[in-house]
Amino acid sequence: MKRPAVILLAEADNVLVACRNIEAGEMVPIDGVPTRIEAALPLGFKIARRAIGRGEKVLKLGMSIGSATADIDRGQRVHTENLKSDYTPSFTADHGDRFRQGETL
Repeated sequence: MKRPAVILLAEADNVLVACRNIEAGEMVPIDGVPTRIEAALPLGFKIARRAIGRGEKVLKLGMSIGSATADIDRGQRVHTENLKSDYTPSFTADHGDRFRQGETL
């Protein structure tokens, strides 16, 4: 039996994760609907669970991992060509010269 092609990590997600390498042209069930995958996807890559509009948040594990920089079709790869990280550091640490002096935290 062939391993499932994709997995949904959280119900709120609008992306799925490839559980194995997916070949270009392969039909993959997405929410029960057979969907043709246009480009080959390596194991671990994300694909759109549904159409995602430009500027919309991309959700994985129920949390935003960034915003779509272009419209993304159902079954299309979600990666750096169509996704921008929204990460903003929340704090910085200043340890001064402690590391240069060989001290530990």
